[in-house]
Amino acid sequence: MIILFSKKLGNLTDRDDIAVPIDEGMPEKNPEKICFVVVKYRELSIQNVGAERDASNETDDEFHSILTVAGETTTEAELVEFIDAMDQDEKNAMTAMMWIGRGDFDAKDWKAAVAEAESRQTGSVCRYLLGTARLAEYLENALAEFGESCRDFEMARL
Repeated sequence: MIILFSKKLGNLTDRDDIAVPIDEGMPEKNPEKICFVVVKYRELSIQNVGAERDASNETDDEFHSILTVAGETTTEAELVEFIDAMDQDEKNAMTAMMWIGRGDFDAKDWKAAVAEAESRQTGSVCRYLLGTARLAEYLENALAEFGESCRDFEMARL
């Protein structure tokens, strides 16, 4: 079973780890994994703008030097490690979500999108996803198709 997000039943629970079926054939569980990728991909995209690394000290330049190209390795490594740690079903689901958000599939075609992701997977899913220029936007679009968003996830990180 592919588990990426679910909807909560009104006030019955505030626990994010309880999966409630949305609809037959639709994904289950909370959007945290997708939102984690969205947030980290945005961080990586901002860092990729990158100023040239200089000899300044982070505390002397008010931590601006962490946004240099050399500073990106931690965020990129964290994101790569996170995606690589997913099981194959989760990787297929993440790819399907990206395709739905990009408009290649409709949300109602969830099962077909996952099956296509499974059949087309030949290399590194991580490299494929991170090589997609608007990955964060596509994943958020897909979440919106299922009536979800990263708003709560992002607010919890502030």
